[in-house]
Amino acid sequence: MGLTPAALAVDAGNSKTDAALVAEDGTVLGTARGGGFQPPAVGAEAAVETLGGIVARAARDAGLELRADVPLAGHVSACLANADLPREEEELAALVGARGWGRTSEVANDTFAVLRAGLPDDGSVRHGVAVVCGAGVNCVGVAGDGRTHRFPAVGRLSGDWGGGGGLAEEALWHAARAEDGRGADTELARALPARFGLPSMYALIEAFHLGDLAAARRHDLVPVLFEVAAAGDAAALALVRRQAEEITAMAAVAAERLGLADSPFPVVLGGSVVAARHPVLHERVLALFAERLPRAAVDVVTAPPVLGAGLLALDHLGAGPAACARLRAHYAARS
Repeated sequence: MGLTPAALAVDAGNSKTDAALVAEDGTVLGTARGGGFQPPAVGAEAAVETLGGIVARAARDAGLELRADVPLAGHVSACLANADLPREEEELAALVGARGWGRTSEVANDTFAVLRAGLPDDGSVRHGVAVVCGAGVNCVGVAGDGRTHRFPAVGRLSGDWGGGGGLAEEALWHAARAEDGRGADTELARALPARFGLPSMYALIEAFHLGDLAAARRHDLVPVLFEVAAAGDAAALALVRRQAEEITAMAAVAAERLGLADSPFPVVLGGSVVAARHPVLHERVLALFAERLPRAAVDVVTAPPVLGAGLLALDHLGAGPAACARLRAHYAARS
């Protein structure tokens, strides 16, 4: 008899969703990937329904069938973007639990998956801070006694700045004003439209405004911003440095409010923007942490965040370090 799923791990981010069925010994039995998880755009119920399609594909990959009357796994660990406020988390937890994918289920913000992926598997360290800088930006902190510190993380309304989406918007703003004379000159005014083979910022603005370029393509501009910053452009450098300051500020607030800052503690960085390790950003982040949080041990997690969701599930099941190591090895081989 083959292995059976003990856990269903889900990491649903703004831009992509991963699901994995995992045996109790940490063996990955089936996986699937789908699009972003965005309840604010489509509604929580529709978002979870779409999630169900990805779970069904992971089941088929494992040679199983998703059925309404039989749990697919023992425990579901769903780490979801946009589960930022307690009300959102409760609503999504109820919807996930009602699907019956597992005998038990737990929903948490996807930043907790990044934190767990950066912690040891023997339970020796249960505290730390995680900052995710991908499509958006978010941060969580966990104290050794289980207390947490979180931010609302709903965009500019809650004081957030940056992430891939925010950086692209800022780069476009500076480039547009440089071209029409309202702002200082910046190489961004030439490099951003060139990314799409367009002759000017006017042409790029028109393409985005009229839908010739999908809004999601703005994320393609983030690597251009970092290239221009690396070449020394003042406007681009200012944006990258501000992103480093935001990452450090979020981590520092979480650490200080949980009483972590006076002793050694881990800081785990994740998300596509920081995982790329652009030197201008990465080196500035490390320098700022050394100044403000000298006792922090900073690490960048590059494994898919679904690893963290899977590790949380194995923790819940009491599977032990060997199972966690097997799961880590699966994703290390694919990163």
